[in-house]
Amino acid sequence: MKSPGGFIMEQIDPVCGMKVNPTTSKYKTIYKGKIYYFCSFACLKEFEKNAELYLREGPRKMPT
Repeated sequence: MKSPGGFIMEQIDPVCGMKVNPTTSKYKTIYKGKIYYFCSFACLKEFEKNAELYLREGPRKMPT
């Protein structure tokens, strides 16, 4: 995602709260028409298990 000035905007991993560069992240998913980016495969899988929890309550910590 680019800002109006053309710079890449970092995204926030909805599971752990880390900043993620959407152009280099290997982990992403589409949920209800929106793309979400993740710092790791573990965060992606955790989001897929309970997306509504993370969208409602926000990031927590790295999954174990």
